[in-house]
Amino acid sequence: MAKRFVYLLALPACLLALIYRAPAQTNPTPAPIALHAARLLDIETGRILAPGEVLVQGERIAEVGSAVTHPAGAQTIDLGDTTLLPGLIDAHVHLFLHPGAEDLQTVQESAPQRTIVATLAARADLMAGYTAERDMGTEGAGAADTAVRNAIDQGLIPGPRLRISGNAISIVGGHEDAIGYNPEQRVFPNATYANNPAELVAVIRGQIKEGADFIKIYETGEDSLRNGQFSTPYQYTEAELSAAVGEAARVGKRVAVHATGEPGALYAVRAGVASVDHAYQLSDETMRLMHEKQVPAVPTFTIEEYFAQHPSSPEEAIWGQLLEFHAQQFRKQLAAGVPVAVGSDAGPFAHGTQAREFVLMVKYGMTPLAALQADMITGAKLLGWQGQIGALKPGYFADIIAVPGNPLQDISVLQKVAFVMKGGIVYRK
Repeated sequence: MAKRFVYLLALPACLLALIYRAPAQTNPTPAPIALHAARLLDIETGRILAPGEVLVQGERIAEVGSAVTHPAGAQTIDLGDTTLLPGLIDAHVHLFLHPGAEDLQTVQESAPQRTIVATLAARADLMAGYTAERDMGTEGAGAADTAVRNAIDQGLIPGPRLRISGNAISIVGGHEDAIGYNPEQRVFPNATYANNPAELVAVIRGQIKEGADFIKIYETGEDSLRNGQFSTPYQYTEAELSAAVGEAARVGKRVAVHATGEPGALYAVRAGVASVDHAYQLSDETMRLMHEKQVPAVPTFTIEEYFAQHPSSPEEAIWGQLLEFHAQQFRKQLAAGVPVAVGSDAGPFAHGTQAREFVLMVKYGMTPLAALQADMITGAKLLGWQGQIGALKPGYFADIIAVPGNPLQDISVLQKVAFVMKGGIVYRK
């Protein structure tokens, strides 16, 4: 009996020895890839190389030029009459939203269902050429965007590189609260309540614990445009926003705000936010500070155009007037030297269609090159990936797209992406 017991003890040890003696499983190094196209855009200088080539080794760019090295065993992909440029960046999306009533999505759809929808949205955006995005709140799905970001990072699902905020923060009765429902039904808001500095700090700590890369705060709303006069109430004082910015900064995070007008936008910029999203109207002092501090506005014209074209009620017919008002204000912001990043607010309109934002930014005052630089240079900095994405340079991530024609001559070609590579992996060809 004793011998049998010793034998049983020895068996697992033998199995462990066999396991540890087995050769380690290693992923084979991927073959280099040489991309060739008729043109390549140097985003920093605006210079077009013709032809253009990029050598990709692993997940990074190794070489860029008119004729790069083609190592033995390299795969060559000839993209024909297209222009190579860095992957697009959308600094304002909602992966957990889809076209339809936003409030009802929170009421009718479970968080697991909405997470599945978010994975499909992430794929659609990637296939449209967006290789990096900032998800500006799950709109009532809590920290579910943490799982989506992590699944993308682990290669489990396709999608852009993500910076996520979890659920956005707002006040009771404020923007994204469940207003207009029977109070006895206790309908959940699309944001997390915080009504004073102590609550802001507590909520921010919870969101960072759950995986947030940055904090999203609703600072203004509900908006009004009457007789050409725009107004929007602020939700947090400058001191309250400063408490939020300070708490986020304590652990190396930043705060972005939904701020359509004054005085909320000024409070936010003084408090030290990373971006002012929507920015329908900014005072001279706010624009001066944004220029001085290099705080970008993120205009989101596409969502305004979509609502103007698809009003769900007679009251929403105001969106057309608001879009024209915003366009006039945007020209003033450009003249004042306000930095701009590109964000579409995709979600309420279909994911994968948001390159329309570039067309509208050019329509309302930017050159095609300036719009592209706002997207790729300012966007990379805003997302905290400067020096990693936003340009075709050796050492950068191989986030590369190809579009027909020349985007400096026709910005709309960004709506016709023909090739997508992210981190050296081809997703669309």
